[in-house]
Amino acid sequence: MGSRTLVGMLKICTIILFATTAAADYTAGSDAYYAQTCPQATTIVNNMVSKIVKENKNIAGGLLRLHFHDCFVRGCDASVLLDSPTNTAEKDARPNANSLRGFKEIEQIKAALEVECPGIVSCADVLALAVRDAVVKVGGNSWPLALGRKDGRISLKSEADEKLPSPFSNFDELVQKFAAVGLNQQEMVVLSGGHTIGRASCGAVQQRLYNFGGVEGATDPSIDPKFTEELKKSCPQNQQGSELSMDRSKNRFDNLYFKAVLAKKGLFESDANLLTNPVGLELVTRYSKPGSSFYSDFAAAMLKMSNIQWSTDGEIRRVCSAVNA
Repeated sequence: MGSRTLVGMLKICTIILFATTAAADYTAGSDAYYAQTCPQATTIVNNMVSKIVKENKNIAGGLLRLHFHDCFVRGCDASVLLDSPTNTAEKDARPNANSLRGFKEIEQIKAALEVECPGIVSCADVLALAVRDAVVKVGGNSWPLALGRKDGRISLKSEADEKLPSPFSNFDELVQKFAAVGLNQQEMVVLSGGHTIGRASCGAVQQRLYNFGGVEGATDPSIDPKFTEELKKSCPQNQQGSELSMDRSKNRFDNLYFKAVLAKKGLFESDANLLTNPVGLELVTRYSKPGSSFYSDFAAAMLKMSNIQWSTDGEIRRVCSAVNA
């Protein structure tokens, strides 16, 4: 075989290999999914999240909770963003109504993407990207994202009521809820650490302070007594309007949540109940220590959670609150 022929064949093989590799990069499930159809997509999301978090750092916790509550019901398909004229969508469910935040911010990001590349980027991917970027901007680790999700068309209040973990859950109930979506005990505990950038309303802790176990005037004995007094000052009985930070570092992603739980200063019953199981106690203790693997383990668990029931069935919504006509 002549050298010219050999060179020609090598060039052809190289072109075929490059084309095959490039095609694989743009398939659903790749982090480069929008590289050809909307190359500025991830940059637009990141820039807008920077602006949004700069204006309100606490929104990082709101976005994280929004993504969490989306993925646990029908997978990460943005069904939690859908409105219902009859108040029967996921956002109307007991764990979500009047407490989920970030809807406006996701719509703002989606609107900017629609200007740049209309009908290309799904609301599900917008939410997944925005959450990842927001966590990074308040101090957390990043994680890779498989892009190309489609938006779901069904959103049911009843499913959210059934599938979402409760702040009143015991350890076994938490394990069951997480196992139902493919997450194990360790991932349940480390994802609970997302409360480090969360906030809660007084309504979520009133029962622990004034009616524990259904006994009028009883206080949960698992709460540190001094912390109980702090909470009662912030949340007088029968007044639920105040907001509480999940840990004292408020809007900074760190492991202080686990230190608070160990000190009996977790806000929710579900936080305190992490200590009632040997596995939970060991993990909370481990993550509370300096130099623990909390940051990397959290990122790994978020990657796994973002792939729950990953699907390319559905549509690309023009606005995130409504299915396309």
